[in-house]
Amino acid sequence: MDDRHDPRHPAAVFDEDAPAPGKAPARPGTLGWFWFLAQVITVVLAYLVGSTLPTIPAIIDAMQNGTSPEDALTSAAAALSTMAGMAAALLVCWLWLRGEGRVGQVFGLGTPPPGGWRRTLVWAAGATVAIIAIFTVGAPLVEAIGLPTPDASFVLDLVTESPAMFALWIVGVAWLAAGLGEELLYRGFLMDRLQRLSGIGGSTAAVLIIQAVLFGLPHLYQGWGGTILTGSIGLLLGWVRLRFGGNLWACVLAHAAVDTIMMALAYGEKLGWVTF
Repeated sequence: MDDRHDPRHPAAVFDEDAPAPGKAPARPGTLGWFWFLAQVITVVLAYLVGSTLPTIPAIIDAMQNGTSPEDALTSAAAALSTMAGMAAALLVCWLWLRGEGRVGQVFGLGTPPPGGWRRTLVWAAGATVAIIAIFTVGAPLVEAIGLPTPDASFVLDLVTESPAMFALWIVGVAWLAAGLGEELLYRGFLMDRLQRLSGIGGSTAAVLIIQAVLFGLPHLYQGWGGTILTGSIGLLLGWVRLRFGGNLWACVLAHAAVDTIMMALAYGEKLGWVTF
């Protein structure tokens, strides 16, 4: 039996979720709407503040020259904006969870995934293929119903600006901010909040759909087609999380793999190594 949560056990000193002596481990309860909204709003505000700071020079330059901030935004600033915003959002998530003593239970990356790493890698590979299929099949479908196809050209132009920027975007954005960060935020923190939310938590379908919608909306820069496809991917990743009992490793690996493949293909196309 795992006795790390016993305050007498030496490992409890290093366990963030270990209870104080004489206290029982924290157990999740129903979350009211007030606290749910308070947590979501503070996380969103933290992301907005964190992501804005690296772009301030571009904003000032645009105001002085009467141009669009996008025209003055450098690749490095855009990547740092994504990373800083996610770091700030996750810090607020961590603070909320730390207050409940449930950081490890919600983020769950400190323990081996259920079924072992081989099963996790197989599921991550399968999810990666499924996500690519969603983009491949979904793009013509959204176009057929009159919506524009996903357009991430602005971001991919920044990614492929130079070898150094490509490396920064792969490690800092594809692996850390998106692969790790977005899964901790959406499939970890948000899904846990929804599962505990009064009136919602009892419905697995509602939890999956709501987190998928909230995951898709920030991708509006890709158009409504991209938003719908991204939401569909959020639905898939949410289901994978449930299959692993809340463990996020399969989701993290699949998300990071897809973003890495997309960025690598864009860079290969720019260099003439791949053609579409």
